[in-house]
Amino acid sequence: MKNIRDICVIVQARLSSQRSPNKMIKPFCDTTLTDICIQKLLKSKVISKHSFFMSVYEKELREICRKNNVNVFLRSEASAKSEGTPMTEIFEWWNKLPFKYVVMVNACCPLLKIETIDKFIEAYANSDSRGMFGVIKKKNYFWNSDRECITPLTEDVMNTKTAGSLYEAAHCLYAGRMEDIGKGIWMGKFKPDDPELFVVEEKEIFDIDYPWQFKVGEILYEAENR
Repeated sequence: MKNIRDICVIVQARLSSQRSPNKMIKPFCDTTLTDICIQKLLKSKVISKHSFFMSVYEKELREICRKNNVNVFLRSEASAKSEGTPMTEIFEWWNKLPFKYVVMVNACCPLLKIETIDKFIEAYANSDSRGMFGVIKKKNYFWNSDRECITPLTEDVMNTKTAGSLYEAAHCLYAGRMEDIGKGIWMGKFKPDDPELFVVEEKEIFDIDYPWQFKVGEILYEAENR
């Protein structure tokens, strides 16, 4: 169990995406991905505004944060341009914010619901696990690099209805201990239940990485928000 007051929520955003530069400020359904994520999190029934931070560097993103009146952790240029290593560089807030735990939300998933985010935070707060990771449940047939079927089979016939489930990273919700980041551990050591898995509906995890996905994302977002 964790004290909910010890958990902060962080959204990291930058403009230097290699696959889709400036995507966080690019027009999307008459707003931006950044604005959508901020407004969503401000409706949380679990975390307070005090516990929510945008981790940004560029002035355009800082201006969006100012407009929405949210907390800003001013990340460095090195952090904004980092590709993930060292971990303490891209997550440089790990020893600078007064919280024991962090939940990170991917702002590139506009269909992710605040109800799902709140359930994730509550599940993490009520768990003894050091980390938690959003995943999607897949009932299909998969093979490894040796072409061995790794899907748990309950019958000898190909029937996905009776096949066992596998889990795929959703890349939308993450949780871990601040101090673990300083040790080079993010969420867990990726052993059974480390981190703990949290299942997310697949329709919520549409992740905008490439320019063509903006048009598809707008169609899906408008359909969900009619």
